[in-house]
Amino acid sequence: MKVRAPFVASIALLALPGLIGCIAPRGSEAPLAARAEAVAEDVDWGVAPTAEIRMAEYHAPTPTRVAGGNVIGTASLASMMQEQDPVIVDVLGGARHPGLPGAVWLKGAGLGTGYDDDVQARLEAKLAELTGGDRSRPVVFYCLDPQCWLSYNAALRAARMGYENVYWYRGGINAWQSAGRQTVEVSETAW
Repeated sequence: MKVRAPFVASIALLALPGLIGCIAPRGSEAPLAARAEAVAEDVDWGVAPTAEIRMAEYHAPTPTRVAGGNVIGTASLASMMQEQDPVIVDVLGGARHPGLPGAVWLKGAGLGTGYDDDVQARLEAKLAELTGGDRSRPVVFYCLDPQCWLSYNAALRAARMGYENVYWYRGGINAWQSAGRQTVEVSETAW
């Protein structure tokens, strides 16, 4: 059986998100993933929490807890956004996309090789700017859905920096949109 080049290219593109991170399709206003489990914020795949930065296969099932931080669901996050002034950080890869109101898009903040890399130093400087140096201010990280390790990694990084109220919005933008919550188009922030 002869395999045509477009087929091979399609297979390569399907594997790409796991290699480079969770990415948003360009211009999507609908939920970014159609599978029901993608928006089930509390789905448990039996993945054990880790305190180590994940460096590959970013689009894969995640744990239900994060070391040094708290998992927050859609309803609780919506309440927090009305009652407090959290710093909300979008770490999704890809092109411009719908995001949470007030979010700062720090593309690449969930990547890196460990706590002593350039990503850690850059994120520490940007979080200090965004929080005004207040390490007790709530900081929320989100990505695509419960199968995105980028926001998990970013939450680990913030906890390692000493932030006291680190939240991982595990459901991500897919859960937010699935719940019918308002989105805004985010623009990448220089950092």
